[in-house]
Amino acid sequence: MSADQMSIGEMLAATVPMARTLNLEFLETTPERAVVSLPDQSEYHNHVGGPHAGAMFTLGESASGAIVLAAFGDQLSRAVPLAVSAEIAYKKLAMGAVTATATLGRPAAEVVAELDAGGRPEFPVAIAIQRADGAVTGEMTVLWTLRPNG
Repeated sequence: MSADQMSIGEMLAATVPMARTLNLEFLETTPERAVVSLPDQSEYHNHVGGPHAGAMFTLGESASGAIVLAAFGDQLSRAVPLAVSAEIAYKKLAMGAVTATATLGRPAAEVVAELDAGGRPEFPVAIAIQRADGAVTGEMTVLWTLRPNG
């Protein structure tokens, strides 16, 4: 399968070893939203039997990367997406499988217009991490940039 035929989830699993290591499942990836799941795996549990904070961080960051690729994949020939900073808040105890849902904090067209004007746009991606019962266990924001090539 060529890179053009791979889904974004398949591409991330193939090129980002940590996503593969945690067995992340890319459930939905569109320019409007990315949904990624972390299965319940005892080898990634913390001291209370839920997913480790580092695994949840990786889940959220991976969901943010998936939406960035979906929204800006057509810009990869001229810019590299890079995470600038990230912040996470753990709200409730997470147990079992958890799912991260990422959304862009700026319209994609606005980000591309800034890139077209010669800028290095930055844009936030908001992520909600939820248990199977729908309770939000974590909230995360990753600030991304599109760094122009050359």
